[in-house]
Amino acid sequence: MSGTENALSERYRAYRRRKIANGRLQFIADLPREHLAFIDELKERRGLRNRGQVLEHLINLERTAAQEA
Repeated sequence: MSGTENALSERYRAYRRRKIANGRLQFIADLPREHLAFIDELKERRGLRNRGQVLEHLINLERTAAQEA
């Protein structure tokens, strides 16, 4: 690995450590294109910045519905 690659890797590891310290985790999802298109549509309609915010919104909706049931 070159010095630049090491520096980038260390920056990414530091970024991940900060996320974890803030109670956040990242994951990779294998979804059909139709699902991603729907997530992107919701993102635009709700004015959200990223797909993760859409997933959080949908999870919160489900939690609220489960609590009311």
